Amino acid sequence: MDTQTRTAIMTGASGLVGGFLLDALLEDERYREVHSLGRRPLPRQHPKLVQHTVDFARLADQALPAAQDAFCCLGTTIKKAGSQEAFRAVDHDAVLAFAKAARKAGAQRFLVVTALGSNPRSRVFYNRVKGEVEEALKTVGFESLVILQPSLLLGERAERRPGEHAAIIASRVLAPLLRPLASRPIEARTVARAMRALAHDAPAGVRVVPSGELQELGR
Repeated sequence: MDTQTRTAIMTGASGLVGGFLLDALLEDERYREVHSLGRRPLPRQHPKLVQHTVDFARLADQALPAAQDAFCCLGTTIKKAGSQEAFRAVDHDAVLAFAKAARKAGAQRFLVVTALGSNPRSRVFYNRVKGEVEEALKTVGFESLVILQPSLLLGERAERRPGEHAAIIASRVLAPLLRPLASRPIEARTVARAMRALAHDAPAGVRVVPSGELQELGR
């Protein structure tokens, strides 16, 4: 495929990683068009950016634009969502709905941000949902599925998360005691850069990329 004709489609551009990823994709000369799906338009314009307002609960009824690479940065917290059911609706159902719609639109590569510790058999609800969506994505039929599992994300969010902020401060203090790179907090910008790099070198099959490797790839 001529890399100059690649088209990307993404979700989660209003979030921490997604915002940096959108910038990275728009700057990348290998993409001629970047389609962003969201519940509301982003307050920005770019010659390569095409925005689509969608209802993720009804995404199966909407035809998405053709694209080779699909990027998913959807994610919330139980506190922000309001309940475990609402959290699952975003971090599992909406992610899977986007994946199926992107595959139907011709996407060959799907890259998704989950979390370090994802495990479908975890007793921790957050980790279990992340693990369950990873398993579900493996059945969609992409030529290449890349699962990014970052540790605690660093960066300025639009909304305040006091608990997460405290965890970030503690992690920074304890960083020298953590295993090199593997469990240390990671900059959202670094994850986004790694995501773009992985799209250009995505092998066939499933690849799981833990936080330590993302630190290296996103330098």
